[in-house]
Amino acid sequence: MKITDVNLTLFAWDDIPATQYGRHTGKFSGASQLGLLTIATDEGIQGHAFLGSAMRGAHLDGQSLIQYLKPVVLGQDPMERERLYQAMWQRNRGTTYRAIGAMDVALWDIAGKAAGQPIHRLLGSYRESVPAYASSAVLPTKEAYADEAAGFKAEGWTAYKIHPPTDPAADIEVCRAVRRAVGDGFTVMLDPTWAYQYPEALRVGRAIEELGFYWYEDPLADDDLLSYVKLKQHLTIPILATEYAPGGLTAFAPWLVHQATDFLRGDVAVKGGLTALVKAAHLAEAFHMNFEIHHGGNSLNNVANLHVTMAIRNCEFFEVLLPAGAQKYGLAEDIDVDRQGLVHAMNRPGLGAAIDFGLIERKKIGVLS
Repeated sequence: MKITDVNLTLFAWDDIPATQYGRHTGKFSGASQLGLLTIATDEGIQGHAFLGSAMRGAHLDGQSLIQYLKPVVLGQDPMERERLYQAMWQRNRGTTYRAIGAMDVALWDIAGKAAGQPIHRLLGSYRESVPAYASSAVLPTKEAYADEAAGFKAEGWTAYKIHPPTDPAADIEVCRAVRRAVGDGFTVMLDPTWAYQYPEALRVGRAIEELGFYWYEDPLADDDLLSYVKLKQHLTIPILATEYAPGGLTAFAPWLVHQATDFLRGDVAVKGGLTALVKAAHLAEAFHMNFEIHHGGNSLNNVANLHVTMAIRNCEFFEVLLPAGAQKYGLAEDIDVDRQGLVHAMNRPGLGAAIDFGLIERKKIGVLS
């Protein structure tokens, strides 16, 4: 089998609700665009992936994908994913991790379709379902957080993560309000999105330790490794970091050597695809650490993330980032959470997702090729 073409169909994403996750995002709303990546082969099998998100339009990464990555894979055997991943990674200074990730996801989609198996089977399935957690946007009041968390608990979900306003005093009050609303037996996490200096991070960390929070995610800047070391030495709550740690797979090494975090983190977009994500998850397992997979920024990336989650042991949860209107788009059937708070493996060949090709055609902006 040989790759005969690569193209990216850009399509509009409208009516995105006003949303914010922290200082790093600001408030975004209105319109963005996604890209449907298609890798064609001489045997008629096509691999697909989505590029882009509600915050970052696909056009920002798409041109470099076509310019730098398409020549790497044209005429090549799509089954040689490791060789192609290594070759694409050599071009990372000319393109982006997101573009490499989309290409790698589409290659895995081809492999699954050719084998007649879902990707998680190719990876070596570990399970068929996993608990989901609702991951909040920044909300206007502590009462709004408490009400939202209680609502998800009532629907059968088992965990809720707070993206707080990123003012330490206000954030502590939000955490207290949520804990009161859901009770002591419900799993709650905090993600301040790199917002604190060390003294603030320590103060908030001690407060949520007392509240029995499950993990403390990205409290400090993602290049402030030495402060993470110090923070971890002074807290007992597990720290989750490395989501955007600069660099590729090798960026995890100093975090492990310096024992700067308890869990590692990533997704197919920010780490450069399924291949990189599986490598990182297995690296974490070697250190007896969880690798908690981050939301992928679009619906098809989340399907790819789900396949990895089903194929590894050391990931406890599937992240469902809120609101749905800023995260779910482009699939005829998206990932659902059942009444027990679980998401289930997709078992059709390849990614196994029902892409809404009709919507993509109606909303088409153009094609990069």
